[in-house]
Amino acid sequence: MMWRVVISAVVGLACCVQATWAETSGLRRLTDRDDLLGWEGVGRLEVKNDSYCTGTLIAADLVLTAAHCVYKRSGELAHPKEVLFRSGLRDGVSIAERQALQIAVDPKFTPEGRLTSEDIRHDVALVRLREPITLLDADPFAFHTGDIRGRDISVTSYGRGRSKALSRQRHCNILDQERGIFVIDCNVTFGSSGAPIFVKGGTRGRILSLVSGSGTYGGREVAFGMKLLDRVAELKAQLRRNPVPAP
Repeated sequence: MMWRVVISAVVGLACCVQATWAETSGLRRLTDRDDLLGWEGVGRLEVKNDSYCTGTLIAADLVLTAAHCVYKRSGELAHPKEVLFRSGLRDGVSIAERQALQIAVDPKFTPEGRLTSEDIRHDVALVRLREPITLLDADPFAFHTGDIRGRDISVTSYGRGRSKALSRQRHCNILDQERGIFVIDCNVTFGSSGAPIFVKGGTRGRILSLVSGSGTYGGREVAFGMKLLDRVAELKAQLRRNPVPAP
């Protein structure tokens, strides 16, 4: 089946979501501190005076997000000093805030124009923070490995109209996967780019993929993500090859 991708490559995910979809999706705002418990590692990734997305802590000093989230609307890669990660942001208050020190982007990602299927496969970036976020503040998330057949997935993100606090959709589905791309029916909108797609593993979610773009599939609005493990390994190697000493 042909996939039609309708995402802007720079400013974030901007699909139009019908109101009835939001009402029936099980989307829940993490309003109170107790609601946020365990989800502090998901935060809002902001490019100064330009845009915001969702990012996820995968190590004390590493944030995982979509590659197009670290490019400006001009198409220029953001300088690390312009990128801020606000862990567990809720109504103006963050669990922790850290400036970026280093950014690694998949070299096969093309930041200009609409995302193609090939771009979605490589729409992954790592942001190294100037200072680590300790386990006392936020617990990094691990990656899912193994079978996903019959498994529910969930998405936790900052989106347009809900950008001041995390919203979590506890149950959505993988509709299809083809050549390294997942098709999912989760409720996403602007700002959801880079959001972690979780599979439940043990007592905590494990990262399966990231929200990259949106489009149509079988006549319905869907979102797209990519297989992650190889991409993340390559980006970690890129950071090691080009070390920047922390202050």
